[in-house]
Amino acid sequence: MPRTKKRSSKTGLPPGTVLHIGERKTAQPIISIIDYNETGVEEKQALYVEECFPFKDKESITWINVEGLHQTEIIKKMGAHFGMHPLLQEDIANTEQRPKVDYFEEYIVIIAKMLLFDEKEKTVVSEQVSLVLGKNFVISFQEGVRGDVFDSVRDRIRKGRFAKRGADYLMYALLDAIVDKYFDILEKLGEHIEFLEEELIQAPTLQTLQQMYHLKTEMIYLRKSVWPLREVLSSLQRSETHLIDKSIHFYLRDVYDHTVQVIDTLETFRDMLSGMLEIYLSSISNRLNEVMKVLTIISTIFIPLTFITSLYGMNFEFMPELGWKWGYFVTLGIMVIISGFMLYYFKRKKWL
Repeated sequence: MPRTKKRSSKTGLPPGTVLHIGERKTAQPIISIIDYNETGVEEKQALYVEECFPFKDKESITWINVEGLHQTEIIKKMGAHFGMHPLLQEDIANTEQRPKVDYFEEYIVIIAKMLLFDEKEKTVVSEQVSLVLGKNFVISFQEGVRGDVFDSVRDRIRKGRFAKRGADYLMYALLDAIVDKYFDILEKLGEHIEFLEEELIQAPTLQTLQQMYHLKTEMIYLRKSVWPLREVLSSLQRSETHLIDKSIHFYLRDVYDHTVQVIDTLETFRDMLSGMLEIYLSSISNRLNEVMKVLTIISTIFIPLTFITSLYGMNFEFMPELGWKWGYFVTLGIMVIISGFMLYYFKRKKWL
């Protein structure tokens, strides 16, 4: 899938125009609602976006998850009811956003990248996730990739572990799930790098080079997705907003530390791949040098032999050796002696 999306359709439109920019389009956006408090958990799928509106003013905590952004009317209706700024709605629909955090009076907006690993293609799939944190609700917008990383959060809510927690803790749990998935991605990429290292030492091929370049491209893209998230988490844990309790800052600091570990691992992998590319190019160069050395030695051996054969191939009438009975055999013997001596000399010099 392309790493960049076409933005030309947005050229000339006024700020705040909600236009979907992205390649993923689901057949029908899915809206799921989980509402919970100390008394229990209510879970449902909404057929219409208007079913989400009553949860804005409820005292319980509500998580509204929207999968699929191409039907921008859902974003517009949700934004109008929950008081989201038009520029925020525009950012949610644009799946090429850089991870960031924006603070408003009544809500906080966090944009991050959720990463999944495609086992079939052996590549990383990135999906933009936008989180809107309100006083008693969290709204998450996903592009619509099959599956996400939030199943563990859903299970904990169903088991009542979030019953006494606020919406800010739910926001932290979602960010923590996103970052934890990064470690799984890095583990799979690390295994691939180790496999390529063994292949590089034993018998590197052109396919090995292609895989290394592919991995290096993946690392650059991952760094672009993860590095800004560190700034987002740093900002959240230092924020003074009334929407995030001070007790949550400690949890956010833990996610921040995990993000730093991910970035350090990415940098290590990038250095390893750069070193592997250098080793590959050096091995190819050494192999070429070995071939050139053999060809040079062969050419060097044949220089005096070519001189002798060309000398006696001039066909002058008065050449004493031409009438000699043993001339042909003596000439062959001299050529063999010269070749043997040169081979002995090259081997003694350790050129062979």
